[in-house]
Amino acid sequence: MLQHARTGTVVVIVLLLGGLIYLSQSYSRWFIFSVQDKKQHDTTRDADDIIRDCPNSPLLAPEQLQYQQPSIIVGRTDVVTVTPWLSPVVWEGTFNAELLDSIYLQKNISIAATVFAVGKYTMFLKDFLLTAQQHFFVGFHVHMYVFTDRPSEVPTVPLRANWKLFVRMVPNSRRWQIISARRMEIIQTLIEDELMNQTDYIFCLDVDSRFHGRWGSESLGALVAVIHPGYYKDDRSRFPYERHASSSAFIASGQGDFYYCGGAFGGNVQEVLQLTTTCRRNYEADAAKGIEAAWQEESHLNRYMWINKPTKVLSPEYLWQDFKAWEPEIRLVRFSGVVKNYAAIRPNLAPPTQPTTK
Repeated sequence: MLQHARTGTVVVIVLLLGGLIYLSQSYSRWFIFSVQDKKQHDTTRDADDIIRDCPNSPLLAPEQLQYQQPSIIVGRTDVVTVTPWLSPVVWEGTFNAELLDSIYLQKNISIAATVFAVGKYTMFLKDFLLTAQQHFFVGFHVHMYVFTDRPSEVPTVPLRANWKLFVRMVPNSRRWQIISARRMEIIQTLIEDELMNQTDYIFCLDVDSRFHGRWGSESLGALVAVIHPGYYKDDRSRFPYERHASSSAFIASGQGDFYYCGGAFGGNVQEVLQLTTTCRRNYEADAAKGIEAAWQEESHLNRYMWINKPTKVLSPEYLWQDFKAWEPEIRLVRFSGVVKNYAAIRPNLAPPTQPTTK
């Protein structure tokens, strides 16, 4: 009797396991078919869009393209080219521009760029736009959005093929900090109202800057940050993070990765929408409590990028400072902030009527 009971128990267990396996396989097939069905009936994006946005999708290069053999043992040894979370750090000498362009041009992607020229900052627009024509995503579809309170001062510049320029009105403010902080809200609205499902990538750039060299497909990524040229050699204890714990931009001492520029960042439109939405929400939460982070939207951006690690990091080549001499590791400056008199152009930093003496 005992033997029969044991045999019956084994049979029951086998049947139960078989049933569980069958149900698991059936659910897996249902899930796969459901996902496929959803993709087939997604009318807002075609198959190419889905493949293009997948971070693990292969990069397809034309087989007829000839280029120098790559190496994993010969290359730049004077700089770090990958972050601890395995995102590339882009320097001159770490990529093949012709190969990258051949991959991304065939995807027929489009890039939006935003630039804010409020108040006297319109004086920088002409040089910014002219140099962008020479160096910024040459050969790609580019939509440049200029936000200004002085549309009549936007210069007319010859646009290369595949370029479009849009001028949008924004209000001025007596405080440059407010102008700076509101950029997140305006970029968020632009993406929601116009760019989502229409544009692939977006970069947000400072107008008081100019291009000197190539800025192209090597900079593409889901979430892209630029290392600040003023702090890339410093210990993080010296980074100008927001240190007040009551702020939404707070980063405690001993925390943080790099100090990123507020004057250049980007990525695909979905990721930048998430970034700008979060930074705007946190900025407004602080404002409701009477708090303003040390460097406004740049502080909130650094907090966001510390938690949401960028998938591509651009070296200081991508936003150098013209008043700084080139460091040995800087082989090429691609984009830089021009020398300027802040007291003369920022509304709440008006120059004194008389020279001050000590």
